[in-house]
Amino acid sequence: MSVYLQHEEVQLEQNKRMIALKRARELKSRISGYLSNKANIPNGFEVQGEYNRAKDKLMKFFQAGEEQWNDWHWQMANRIRDARVLSQLVDLDPEEINAIERVGRQYRWAVSPYYMALAMAGGVKGPIWLQAVPSIEEIKDCSGLEDPMGEEFTSPAPGITRRYPDRLIINVTNQCAMYCRHCQRRRNIGEIDVHKPRKVLEAALQYVRENEEIRDVLITGGDALLLPDKQIDWLLSELDNIPHVEIKRIGTRTPVTMPQRITPELCAILESHPPIYINSQFNHPLEVTPEAKKACDMLVKAGVVLGNQAVLLKNINNNPDVMKRLNQSLLQIRVRPYYIFHAKAVKGTRHFITGVDEGITIMDQLRGYTSGLAVPTYIINAPNGYGKTPVLPQYIIENKNNHVTLRTWEKRIIPYNVKGKP
Repeated sequence: MSVYLQHEEVQLEQNKRMIALKRARELKSRISGYLSNKANIPNGFEVQGEYNRAKDKLMKFFQAGEEQWNDWHWQMANRIRDARVLSQLVDLDPEEINAIERVGRQYRWAVSPYYMALAMAGGVKGPIWLQAVPSIEEIKDCSGLEDPMGEEFTSPAPGITRRYPDRLIINVTNQCAMYCRHCQRRRNIGEIDVHKPRKVLEAALQYVRENEEIRDVLITGGDALLLPDKQIDWLLSELDNIPHVEIKRIGTRTPVTMPQRITPELCAILESHPPIYINSQFNHPLEVTPEAKKACDMLVKAGVVLGNQAVLLKNINNNPDVMKRLNQSLLQIRVRPYYIFHAKAVKGTRHFITGVDEGITIMDQLRGYTSGLAVPTYIINAPNGYGKTPVLPQYIIENKNNHVTLRTWEKRIIPYNVKGKP
């Protein structure tokens, strides 16, 4: 090779490198805003000092030790559900106490000590507090519906909700470790915790047996993991014995609100009934704590596949940077972001509902700006039980005769021939 050609090749490589470095600077500039804001969006690992101080205060109040704190039965028995008790843990003025009591007379509330410690760490009126503690806005809402999903009209058998051709829900309990203020089934909470009677579960199982197209069963509530271990084992065994049921799913928020529920005994049961998929509901980075990680690690080691179904909530996570931090934190504890649900128009929850444009903006700021694993699907549930509808930013500007005009994640408008021809 001549000296001239060698020089040309060196010059070509240098030009390529200069182009690549310029592009790298462009990409870096696109994430600089998030990186500078990230410090203002801590996850649960980064508030351990505040959490531990709140935990110590709660343990002292309940005269409990570490062993009791780590016992999920103790957590359930000592849920905070009284405004006067709450006021002994957190400074509340009389008006705030009165508001909580007024709401509590209409809508039940209860918070596990673990989640209350996290709410205290995040601050009064912070994103965890707002999910857990009643707000006067709940009883000002006269526009919502008790059952916007029309579940009462999509229940062909006791305990069953069916919206799709090949899958259905078995609702097993109204009990939760914490009654989320944005709950879609708050009409079912009632005044006492009630698991579905055995006869209801047997009727639901019989419906599954009689309908061979059902290959996917979701066990939910309430919180499905608040059933006793033996009942969970029995229910999963019954589903295992139905030949056409291919997978079982469990809906639970216990990894978020009471990770102590994830015990070695429970994990041994889940491990014996593969394949099992669990979707939880982490809504804010503060919920991703060392305790939540420990629970998720145990579930993963038991062979459970973990996903997350966040709900888009005003003043909690309706911000692209918050949602990005949440999803990236979830991947670090091996939970795959699956859905972002647009909040349903449930009576008493109007103050949580955002505009759809906010959800689209969040999706626009996730795609391309973070790994695809951290990009869930934004979903609006069609009213009256007609199912999940994905909502996406507009990426196809024109589609005509194999020629597509694309809008990329950087908002570049680019022509594309689907057959690769000029």
